[in-house]
Amino acid sequence: MQERVSQSLVRFQNPFSLRGVDGQQSAGTYTIETTEVPIDGMSYLAHRRVTTTITLPALGTASLSRQVITIDPTDLENALRRDALVAEIRSD
Repeated sequence: MQERVSQSLVRFQNPFSLRGVDGQQSAGTYTIETTEVPIDGMSYLAHRRVTTTITLPALGTASLSRQVITIDPTDLENALRRDALVAEIRSD
């Protein structure tokens, strides 16, 4: 099974939180990685997402250490939406 991995960067302008991630995270740019696998038996090429992760600074360690946490992509989308709303309200 050939998996497909993609990375993207997301930017939060305000502190944020995600379900399954302890505490509130600082505003900043974060790496998101999505892993997908092909769906067998299709007459065309299709993929199914199997994991989405976010890379965060590791708690209680040197600043170069990181932790990778599996997250729900819907929670990420909702957090980004909330962040955009807060930024819009603050700019008014």
